[in-house]
Amino acid sequence: MATNGSSPRARETESSLEKVKRQLSSGSGRYLLQGPLLKRSETLRKWNERWVILDPTSGKMEYKIRRNETAIKGTIIFDASSTITLSPVNFQGMPKYDGCCFYIGTPQKKDYFLCAETPGAAKAWVSTLLATQLVLQAHKEAVNSLAGNGSPATLGTVATAVANANATALEATKEIEAAMKVSMRAALGLGANNPKEGQLDDLTIMKETLRVKDEELQNLAKDIRARDATIKEIANKLTETAEAAEAAASAAHTMDEQRRLLCSEIERLRQAMERQMEQSMLKLRQSEEKVISLSKEKDQLLKERDAALQEAHMWRTELGKAREQAVIQEATIARADEKVRASEADAAARIKEAAEKLHAVEKEKEELLSLVGILQSQVQRAKQHEAGMRREI
Repeated sequence: MATNGSSPRARETESSLEKVKRQLSSGSGRYLLQGPLLKRSETLRKWNERWVILDPTSGKMEYKIRRNETAIKGTIIFDASSTITLSPVNFQGMPKYDGCCFYIGTPQKKDYFLCAETPGAAKAWVSTLLATQLVLQAHKEAVNSLAGNGSPATLGTVATAVANANATALEATKEIEAAMKVSMRAALGLGANNPKEGQLDDLTIMKETLRVKDEELQNLAKDIRARDATIKEIANKLTETAEAAEAAASAAHTMDEQRRLLCSEIERLRQAMERQMEQSMLKLRQSEEKVISLSKEKDQLLKERDAALQEAHMWRTELGKAREQAVIQEATIARADEKVRASEADAAARIKEAAEKLHAVEKEKEELLSLVGILQSQVQRAKQHEAGMRREI
């Protein structure tokens, strides 16, 4: 029972939502507000002229560089919570744009600074944007209420908001067209008090429109010629593709013959490879046997090496002991050398002392000999004197 009760209600909600969508889609696009605006760049802070298109029932502003271009340069998306207001400050800077600047703060935390041609055009843009906010708010409330109980009164609110937005857009379009005429007259340098100003203005606008349409037709003709050239190129490519397909078929036949030859060659190579594999396996077994014998020889050599290392260690130990004894003997020899040197020094001192004593004795001997000589000479003189005296006597 609950399922049967909820199913009609769900269908009713879906149908109400479809009505809201149809209401918005039927109202959207009837009175698109479009015109030239100056937009400040977000990065370079430079003012650029853009052709802006606003759908007053969807909350989306698209802008492009020129009116006759198809490529969209960017999009400004806002909702019912966005901030839209006329700016009391002329942030464009030029005196002629006093009262022409307005500001849009989007929920994506992006700020857009725009400037219209005249204060009336700026007010028209702002009023249309505010009406668009009312449409978005009514749409949001309709969706929320339909999700609850599907109140039909909300559809009337949406329809009223859409109608008011379209009416506001229509009035704003008139104001913006008037601003465009003023801007065009200023660009053409026409006087404000000329009685034929209206006729010349309309004629100029018509000429400008015809020129734009002529450019569009020329661009369309260029596109058509480019498409014709593309079609011819595709036809030529298809012809080349057919010829290439025939060549590919013959090449495939040739490749099939070559494949058969290659298969036979591969079979022959496989048999030769098997024979080589058998020979390699035989050589591998022989190599394994050699490896086993070499491993045994290696083990024997390792044992001999270990024995040699042990013997070398023993000899190192003996050599260490011999070196210790040699050190002891060298120390003993050094002490003996010291004793010998001391004995030699003592003997040299004694020899020197004996030599000195001998020299002194020799001196004394010489002195004694000289004394003896003197005494002998005195004795001889005394004997001679005595002998002389005896002769005298």
